[in-house]
Amino acid sequence: QVRLVESGGGLVQAGDSLRLSCTGSGRTFGNYAMDWFRQAPGKDREWVAGISRSGGGKEYADSVKGRFTISRDNTRNIMYLQMNNLKPEDTAVYYCAADSLGIVKLVKSWGQGTQVTVSS
Repeated sequence: QVRLVESGGGLVQAGDSLRLSCTGSGRTFGNYAMDWFRQAPGKDREWVAGISRSGGGKEYADSVKGRFTISRDNTRNIMYLQMNNLKPEDTAVYYCAADSLGIVKLVKSWGQGTQVTVSS
């Protein structure tokens, strides 16, 4: 299993942009479809976006569609989440996961996540 580390979070104002990174260890990064999840205070962890192994297939939760873009670079073992036009409701800890089918319960282990805080 690939080990993943999230980074890139921060405190921004509504309407700003951030780019999150998910860096994987090992030579099997490209073997896995990847997903971003997030957990807001007091809420359940939820799926945000997913990308196929090659990067050709991408899906988004309705709440972020048109504002967030997921991408990956398998040569560098890294996945990104470009977040534009951020809203206060995007405030959450963001996590990446491999081989989860976008289902929280299928994630074998979680990283530390990266905090995104959007002020109004």
